[in-house]
Amino acid sequence: MRSNLGEDAVRLFKTIAGLRSYLNLRRLESGVGAAAGLSEGRSLGLVPTMGALHDGHLSLMHRARQENALVVVSIFVNPLQFGPQEDFHQYPKTLEQDRRLCEAAGVDAIFAPAIEELYGRRNESRQDILTQVMPPRSMMAVLCGPHRPGHFEGVATVVSKLLNIVQPDRAYFGQKDAQQLAILRRMVADLNLPVDLVACPTVREASGLALSSRNQYLSPTERSQAASLYRSLHRAEQAFRQGIRNSQELIAIVKEELSTVSAVRPQYVELVHPETMVPLAEVEERGLVAIAAHLGNTRLIDNVVLNARKPIIAIDGPAGAGKSTVARRVAAELGLLYLDTGAMYRAVTWLVQQSGMDLSDEAAIAELVSQSEIELVQEVESDELESDARAERYPNTPTPRHSSTPSPLTVLINGQDVTRAIRTPEVTAQVSAIAAQAEVRKALVQQQHEYGRRGGVVMDGRDIGTQVFPDAELKIFLTASVRERARRRQLDLKEQGQAAIALEILEKSIFERDQKDSSRTISPLRKAADAIELVTDGLTIEAVVDRIISLYRERLSTAPLPLSNSL
Repeated sequence: MRSNLGEDAVRLFKTIAGLRSYLNLRRLESGVGAAAGLSEGRSLGLVPTMGALHDGHLSLMHRARQENALVVVSIFVNPLQFGPQEDFHQYPKTLEQDRRLCEAAGVDAIFAPAIEELYGRRNESRQDILTQVMPPRSMMAVLCGPHRPGHFEGVATVVSKLLNIVQPDRAYFGQKDAQQLAILRRMVADLNLPVDLVACPTVREASGLALSSRNQYLSPTERSQAASLYRSLHRAEQAFRQGIRNSQELIAIVKEELSTVSAVRPQYVELVHPETMVPLAEVEERGLVAIAAHLGNTRLIDNVVLNARKPIIAIDGPAGAGKSTVARRVAAELGLLYLDTGAMYRAVTWLVQQSGMDLSDEAAIAELVSQSEIELVQEVESDELESDARAERYPNTPTPRHSSTPSPLTVLINGQDVTRAIRTPEVTAQVSAIAAQAEVRKALVQQQHEYGRRGGVVMDGRDIGTQVFPDAELKIFLTASVRERARRRQLDLKEQGQAAIALEILEKSIFERDQKDSSRTISPLRKAADAIELVTDGLTIEAVVDRIISLYRERLSTAPLPLSNSL
């Protein structure tokens, strides 16, 4: 829903002065965005576009609307990112239709400036007289870079301008433009810009064709032929699942499929690292297979990310759904690492206490945590080693399940074993205050990402599948009705010998907790678009664990599951 501050319709601004005035007013009224920082429920999201909006753009807007109090969409056909022979003057401009779509999506404001508003009254072709952002040359030396000179400099420049003008907490981009996304992430990191870039899955037509504003250039016949791009990528993905890791072999598979449609003229098929854009000879951890091809007068791009790491299971859901218990059991039975975020926050809390810092001194805590390293080491039992060795010898034989009892976890911070120390009442009393600090979460998420590179982890929370591990192989949204969770809580209290609380009171408390968790700026409760929803009403823990393990094995042995599932 659009935030309720007296604004019923989307506002359209064509000047920087008008937009900034509007945003400043909204920030004053509600404490949104830059003036308030990342305070709970008061964030600002930006969706940069060139207009001619389609369902792919709408998916970005919907995601932004879910996660922010205020949403701005920019519509600007940027001349700096078009070459002399490209379609700048022909690029579709449908502002009135775009405005209606933005309003339907709950967008608060549209920023649609003229070229002169962003770049001044100068000849748009005279890029030499403009201050521009220059991304790393190595990242522009592959894929689209050699074929579109100046393109990524133009993209980086306009996005940096938009980020400075709007000052969002989050900006949303599609995975279809994977090279653009990687370059912008590097720009944000290198320039220390205070914004999170959120990657959203590629939206496709039923044929697999990735949605693009340029698709409207295609004739019906060409639209059908264009589906060969996705088919070729899908074939490479299947080959990768079957064990092919060599870049040339995977590229050859893509080219072979593309050759079945003579009207498709490939410009490039390459395999690079999805973050650094470095060309790969073999996929060791992750790889990006990317295509650009011409069909008639239309240039299309598409890509797929290949993961060679051990799988990641992300389990999200509301409080009281049993996530932690289930995640621990799943990790134990599959022999994966349970990434205990609670232990990580406890370790930070212990370190803060040992340092004698005031818990309210967030700046000092941020500096301390940013220089600290947490390690989670899971002991491997001898029978697990034997099972892993058996799996290597007989890869096509189902691996027996491990013990359902989680293996002991050793927690180290800066090399010191704090496994016992973090379980004291003193740490327990203060861990919530530490976990609520934005910089603490940011530092720990970065460390969690390092575990994600290696894979083989199970993690639970509120936004694991959307923010922490958006590329997890299996995403589960574990939930139960408010009444069921209240009933479970009532039984827990009884078993603990505590005073009984009426079911209605527990239901009200859980409902309010759900509302609060869903509106948090820091780690909001979110169901990933490709998560499988598992409603646990009436199910035992064993049944839930068995179902997730079954889904895990299906995911490893078959093609990706549909984007929308509910079980």
